Amino acid sequence: MAGSLGCAVICYFPVPLALFVGYGAWRAGEDWAWIALVLGGVGLLAIPLSALRYARSTFPRVTRRHRLKDRSIAYGDSTFVLWAPRSEQGSAQAGIVRADVLEASLVRYSPEGEATFTTYGGDLAPDEFTPLIRMRLRVHGGDEAEESDWFETTGEWRVPSLCLSAITAGRLAVLITPGPPADRPDAQVPGRVTPLWPNSALLAGTRTCRVIDLDGRSADATRRPTRLLRHMRISREAGGIGMNGDTLDLRHLDPAVAARYTAVAERDRAAPEGPAPVTEPGEEARWLADSLPGKAAGFGTVSRRWSHRGGVLARARFLQMTATSTFQDHGPVLDTVLRIHPADGTPAFDAARRLTVPINYLTVLHRTREVVLYAAANGRSFVVDWARTNLLAGTTAATVITPDGQEIPVGGRPEVIWSLMNLLASRGISNPAPVLDLRKRPMSRAAGAVMEVIRDEFGPAVGRAVAGAPSPRTGSG
Repeated sequence: MAGSLGCAVICYFPVPLALFVGYGAWRAGEDWAWIALVLGGVGLLAIPLSALRYARSTFPRVTRRHRLKDRSIAYGDSTFVLWAPRSEQGSAQAGIVRADVLEASLVRYSPEGEATFTTYGGDLAPDEFTPLIRMRLRVHGGDEAEESDWFETTGEWRVPSLCLSAITAGRLAVLITPGPPADRPDAQVPGRVTPLWPNSALLAGTRTCRVIDLDGRSADATRRPTRLLRHMRISREAGGIGMNGDTLDLRHLDPAVAARYTAVAERDRAAPEGPAPVTEPGEEARWLADSLPGKAAGFGTVSRRWSHRGGVLARARFLQMTATSTFQDHGPVLDTVLRIHPADGTPAFDAARRLTVPINYLTVLHRTREVVLYAAANGRSFVVDWARTNLLAGTTAATVITPDGQEIPVGGRPEVIWSLMNLLASRGISNPAPVLDLRKRPMSRAAGAVMEVIRDEFGPAVGRAVAGAPSPRTGSG
């Protein structure tokens, strides 16, 4: 609010000056003095009102008035629709194949940082807000199931923030555009390699996909890379059929094109393709979350006022993300749809809200779309807690240190982390770091309950290891 108020004062500064002009005119007996006084008064009133409106629009609070108005869109519990900027489509001679990301590292992400929000006209992926990533790829010559030849190539590519999770997952859809030998310094590379970023998010499993055949039967194609690649080739050859939503309904396509998709479906039914892993082996060599900005992950802070009033934590899940032309240094501003599960047990509801999503969270979007919310005691408002959300998503390793100094990693166990977050919040204990050290004095009143959660998850071995541990002492840690 303070920052918004400062901006509003600068923007409206000339208008309140009319008050001084009007006052001088009124003292001089001018008839038009009231006009200047009214203009000045309106301008003076507009400063706090516009600042409040802007602050509310940018603060990550969601209320029931944000309920999704468009009821024609039905989102399943596992649905996730991603509307990302389009990639370069290449020439007609280019072919779509799969590429595995062997290594990835951040080269440059350098927003100017001169304004809280930066909005562009028309360009949805400006370079300064689009990370430049260096990658080593293993590019397959065809479907992986056909054991085609492959080659390796290394290069630097601009990656839209919404599609960074495809790199972490390790599966990309790329175009190979044949070119003359002079354009190819590496003779083993048959042409130019161009990643298709929205399609890569689909191939990686970030975006969900289901196919409805001509008989109305639905089949899940999420994380079936061989089948999805065949879909992409048909789409490209048929003139760019949109594969943006989560559903491909063959009943709405040209009969000849629908027949090609049906042939792919029949082939899959004859030899079903199992889902690919959530992330390919070697994720540590392409982990980008530590290199990109965003809210630091932690078990979270607790407001004493919120805790005393009976506030609780709640969970939500992203159902849709849509790119906009507005950015912040630590992440893009996205139009989102959230399914919120109130902590009081009332039915879940879908809310549409424009939010700034941290870019480090976007790198693991293929693994989770869960969000942690501060819920008001009355259940009417929810505030996105990105520190807890990032910890739950796994952007940073979470660790519990027992009273006797034993380190227990709880990363990759979201339900354990969720239980610990709720336990601390219910006792009004803040722990902004991703390490929960039970030797510290503030943790003494929660150490026993925390160890119960740990023993329930890890079994008696951990329980025996800490059963004889002394209670936390004043000044320990």
